[in-house]
Amino acid sequence: MSDNDTNDDEVRTDGSGGGGIVAPDDETPTWSERKQRSQGLSRLTYEYFERARREDQDLRQQSDYVERDVLAFPAWPHEMIRNLALTSFFVGMILFLSATLPPEMPNPANSAVTPAIILPDWYLYWSFGLLKLGPLNPNLAILGGAKLMADRTYGVLANVVVVGFVAIVPFINKGSARRPVEQPFWAAVGMAGVIFSLTIAALSIKNLIPMDSHLLFDLTFLVPIVAGTITYAVLKTMREGYMFDLNRRYYRLRPPK
Repeated sequence: MSDNDTNDDEVRTDGSGGGGIVAPDDETPTWSERKQRSQGLSRLTYEYFERARREDQDLRQQSDYVERDVLAFPAWPHEMIRNLALTSFFVGMILFLSATLPPEMPNPANSAVTPAIILPDWYLYWSFGLLKLGPLNPNLAILGGAKLMADRTYGVLANVVVVGFVAIVPFINKGSARRPVEQPFWAAVGMAGVIFSLTIAALSIKNLIPMDSHLLFDLTFLVPIVAGTITYAVLKTMREGYMFDLNRRYYRLRPPK
């Protein structure tokens, strides 16, 4: 065996050589050894991405699919240092913006005056909109034209149904698809749900939208259906085209069944 072969087979701890051979965890440099290096975080980040790139490249050459159970740097301290640096940067930017552009403080609320329009925080508009589904609460002839439950109770029940559906979807859809094009139906359901959250939020502030309230009510349920149908049709078409086959070869992240 030549010296070159010996050098090629040598296990490297930084993932930058050795024909793609990756050192096991017990041979990974310790924290004290890395701390002595003068390059610092930049060198550590480079080694991380270089090692991940080589592992991915070697696995693609050796098999028809790529398993994500590959070796990487330990979570502590390598991953933690990188994530802490990124987190500190963004937190610093937020603090800088809040210091240079402080929010305008309006006049204090007057407890003796009721506001003309009472709205929750913007991220709860969808839930507030579900409380306004009174027109969908049917009048039952068997009860003499009365409603089975009050409109407020009907809206609370609608919140329970929507939240329950969102919570149960992960247990219903147990497929191994990783991209929307692989399961167009569930992708369409997700898109329809996102659009519905926006339209029902618009319904909650219908007093602020210059549109007929009846038309807005109809669009609240019609637009999500149209969006879901278009999403399903587009993704279904992509499954039969060149792009789906190309991406399937590139993103083959699990063994074939």
